[in-house]
Amino acid sequence: MCIQGYLQQHRVRFEAMLHRPESTASRRAHSVHVPGDQVAKGVLIRADDRFVLTVLPSTHRVDLERLALVLEANRVRLATEDEVSQVFVDCERGAVPPFGRLYGVMTVVDTSLAAWAEIVVEANLRHEDLRLRYRDYEAVEEPLRARFARPIVPKRSRSAGRQAG
Repeated sequence: MCIQGYLQQHRVRFEAMLHRPESTASRRAHSVHVPGDQVAKGVLIRADDRFVLTVLPSTHRVDLERLALVLEANRVRLATEDEVSQVFVDCERGAVPPFGRLYGVMTVVDTSLAAWAEIVVEANLRHEDLRLRYRDYEAVEEPLRARFARPIVPKRSRSAGRQAG
């Protein structure tokens, strides 16, 4: 189902934002001129024998050990690209909207996103984002809230640790 149609059905107001397709959520944030921790990214996880959709800021990554504790799962791993395509059948390859409920998948959102009045999320296409109120997202999705994300540490340049001598 079209994410925009899904939100309209639930009477959720949003703003569509078109941009060039980007390879990462952080680049999406830059493209739509929004702070990276306000842009939510969806990451599909395989927890034991089920899929779980995690939703976290684009500036963070999933801490699989912490998530395993939250989900009380023995084995937790990132889903493969093929598995993502099998779950999000109506989405462009690489697009992962944060609405697991729509796809029959449990959703876990990192608590840090709740700090924002508005968030930007991916729709069905890689070049389309939607800005909506966080509280509306949570009301429609009813995700489990947990702390499972940690900041992505930027790569240091090769010369950063060298001293002239």
